[in-house]
Amino acid sequence: MARCEHCGKTTTFGHLRSFSMNTARRTFRPNLQKVKVMEGGRLVHRTLCAKCIKRLGRA
Repeated sequence: MARCEHCGKTTTFGHLRSFSMNTARRTFRPNLQKVKVMEGGRLVHRTLCAKCIKRLGRA
């Protein structure tokens, strides 16, 4: 399943709304990336969302 391993962000659901106010279901998918992260002195592969990757860069 599409899930960020740091914050747990997943796919959310909503509606498409046209000008005539017709509705259709749609999905909002997180921007997940596979990155290498240092954890406990070791490089490990993690699937993180773009927001978490950005936060790691600041720290």
